[in-house]
Amino acid sequence: MSGLSRRHLLAGAAGLTAAAGLYGSADLVRSAAGAGQRREQALRIGYLPITDAAPLLIAHSAHLYPAGSVSSAKPVMFRSWSGLAEAFVSRQVDVAHLLMPMAIQLRQVLGANVRVLGWNHTNGSALTVAPDITELEQLIGTQVAIPFWWSIHNIVLQKLLRAHDITPVVRRTASRAKRTVELIVMSPSDMVPALANRSISGYVVADPFNAIAQIKKIGRIHVFLGDVWREHACCVLVTRDDVIAERPHAVQAVTDAVVAAQLRIGTDRPRAAEALTTGSYLPQPLPAVRTALAYPNPPYQFQRPDWSPQLVGFQPYPYPSFTRRLVEEMHETVVDGDRGFLDTLDPARAHSELVDDTFVLNSLAAQGGRQAFGLTGLDRTEQVHML
Repeated sequence: MSGLSRRHLLAGAAGLTAAAGLYGSADLVRSAAGAGQRREQALRIGYLPITDAAPLLIAHSAHLYPAGSVSSAKPVMFRSWSGLAEAFVSRQVDVAHLLMPMAIQLRQVLGANVRVLGWNHTNGSALTVAPDITELEQLIGTQVAIPFWWSIHNIVLQKLLRAHDITPVVRRTASRAKRTVELIVMSPSDMVPALANRSISGYVVADPFNAIAQIKKIGRIHVFLGDVWREHACCVLVTRDDVIAERPHAVQAVTDAVVAAQLRIGTDRPRAAEALTTGSYLPQPLPAVRTALAYPNPPYQFQRPDWSPQLVGFQPYPYPSFTRRLVEEMHETVVDGDRGFLDTLDPARAHSELVDDTFVLNSLAAQGGRQAFGLTGLDRTEQVHML
């Protein structure tokens, strides 16, 4: 394994387990210890069954991956972020969409070998609460579920709570007197039933789980995260440094296919929803996936309608300004686990250490340039608005 000894990776995996609060910590350590055993030519893709994964999945459905670059088998579906992270670390999969903060953490804790190629999407997440909850204040004294400690969901939720003088806590029972909300990690697929039986008062997660709660009338979308942080990245396209070194042409082919799929989704979202469900890439029903991709007039009052906060976006360029602001926010975020890796995480250097935008810039040029995605330039100012 390039740049990492077996012993180093094993130690890193143990640190990752502590820092992330991963499920199956023993499995992750075993996976890290065995890393480097797989040496196949065709790249394997892993994903979580959420609409954030749509570009990777539509690329497969539409046969955009060139023969030989990616395994002809369907991308491998995982049910939790911890499971996908373990598979990525252990080389069971070579390309995946991971939470951006998770990708940062993986690289910091494991020391190297995790590389972001570009953004998989923007927006696409929301805070969904029980039907009778209409104000953030009503979450005080309750539990709210998040999909992973190092996720944009946890970061934005905590910013919202603090803006309303509400304190997020971990491993402590929430208190109305102390104005606290207890945060717990839960797999996205478990969130809907948990909200239905009121074991939690809400959850913040990617779609289509917000759309499902709304359709089933067991919850209501309180705020789309895109109404807080404009066009933020949630999941990013990742591979490993050794994959880039050994198979750069395959990595370029995968990036080309994902970028082409992003454009395809944007031109016909209903058709993309059908491909994702009828092709069994996503297990959720078509109405939920269609709603998640289009949100036709949801019962929600936008704070910033010009931001199109409810609309999951598909553009691949990874803005350095976002990485820097994200790292700054990670320093302010409460998690259950070791935060030691933050001590050496410099916002000014994080982007260059993590991101390789060479491939995505090539893909953009091949698809008509940044104008094809409505990008006016390759820099921007992050817009964050507390409701």
